[in-house]
Amino acid sequence: MFETATARPQGLAVRCTRALLSPWSRLSLLVVLLAAAGTCVLLFEPQRILSDGWPARLGGATAVALFAVAYGACTAAFVPRPLLNLAAGALFGSQAGLAAAIAGTVLGAGIAFGLGRTLGQDALRPLLRGRWLKAADGQFSRHGFRSMLAVRLFPGVPFAAANYCAAVSRMGWLPFLVATGLGSIPNTAAYVIAGARASTPTSPVFLIAMGFIAVTGLAGAAVAWFKRHHFRGAR
Repeated sequence: MFETATARPQGLAVRCTRALLSPWSRLSLLVVLLAAAGTCVLLFEPQRILSDGWPARLGGATAVALFAVAYGACTAAFVPRPLLNLAAGALFGSQAGLAAAIAGTVLGAGIAFGLGRTLGQDALRPLLRGRWLKAADGQFSRHGFRSMLAVRLFPGVPFAAANYCAAVSRMGWLPFLVATGLGSIPNTAAYVIAGARASTPTSPVFLIAMGFIAVTGLAGAAVAWFKRHHFRGAR
């Protein structure tokens, strides 16, 4: 009788542990974390760094490194990357600003990828039943590096959406991070340079950077429109 009474609490503990570690419990935790991150962004408005500036007591390589860490945390919390890229250029100039922005981009993507892979993959993979979802999953899983490189070069794909879609697939960590770093350079550089030269809006460098942003944005919209109508026609 004593053994039976002891076994019941142990069985209850095992069932509770399994429930807490189940795929849907982990997915719920991911949703809560993302909601909390979005709420923090709305409350603290980290994008105010564009108007308030960086703390004067922080400078040099330490400031660049801290900004990169803050950049990564902010992008994982859905702060728009263009605002952070402009801030990087305005605060640190073109070269140091680009280094901080790319480092922060890779860090933020890694945070989102890790959260999605750990907390969301097991629950979401069984839901990949639609033709488009299966095709996207197969592309990411089989051709991870080149697929993610194309996504990062294509300005119309939201940064956070790409991170979590890649996390649900079977893409490896290394292809994801390397493709993110390389593919983010062109568009990030344009915003950083624009931020660094914002005080001289008539300079050729600023105009070229803004022109690149406009052209890539229009190209992304055109490709998205074409793909949308192509898929409609296919259906």
